[in-house]
Amino acid sequence: MQQLVIFDLDNTLVDRQGPLADWVSAFSTQHALDDDARLHLLQFVRERACPETFEAIRNQYGLATSAATLWSDYLAHMARSVTCPAHVLEGLSTLRRAGWKIVIATNGTTEIQTAKATASGIADRVDAVYTSEAAGARKPEVLIFEKAAAICGADLALGGWVVGDGVDTDIRGGRAAGLRTIWISGSRPWPGRDIAPDHITADVRQAIELLLATES
Repeated sequence: MQQLVIFDLDNTLVDRQGPLADWVSAFSTQHALDDDARLHLLQFVRERACPETFEAIRNQYGLATSAATLWSDYLAHMARSVTCPAHVLEGLSTLRRAGWKIVIATNGTTEIQTAKATASGIADRVDAVYTSEAAGARKPEVLIFEKAAAICGADLALGGWVVGDGVDTDIRGGRAAGLRTIWISGSRPWPGRDIAPDHITADVRQAIELLLATES
């Protein structure tokens, strides 16, 4: 098996939930939204954050600010708020020095996912950041994994690993693509569905250590 690892981004390499909750709180205070509206807003952006989402938010709450400005402000907040722990960044660098090809495959728009990967320092430590927008396919579709591997010069047919927190997007998708998988549990129990990851780790640091201990 080739030394290829495809990492998820949100809630795998960076925490999305904390910055997202902070943005919802600030936005809700700014626009005087009540608790029900806050919850609805969180559901809006948690499911999918893209320019069209902010057009819907603008219309939902009757805001005077343009959707483009709302999107730009959200993007800036997320880019400056997400972080990747130093030991994880060093782990990515160590993987590359050990000969691993590393690519991020993430659902989301190229603009915001690249901004987060760049601001957090991840982009400098991987071979590529590849998004569902660029692929024209969303995880768990096999096509995004195929294209993510190809963009860093790897052949999916030769195998590799997927590391992520998503049961369906990462584990089910990775298995469908013929790859081995590591589920980042965040201390959650495995849902016990009809599939299982090859390994379960509490966080991405442990996953990187596991990969480094793997010959291929």
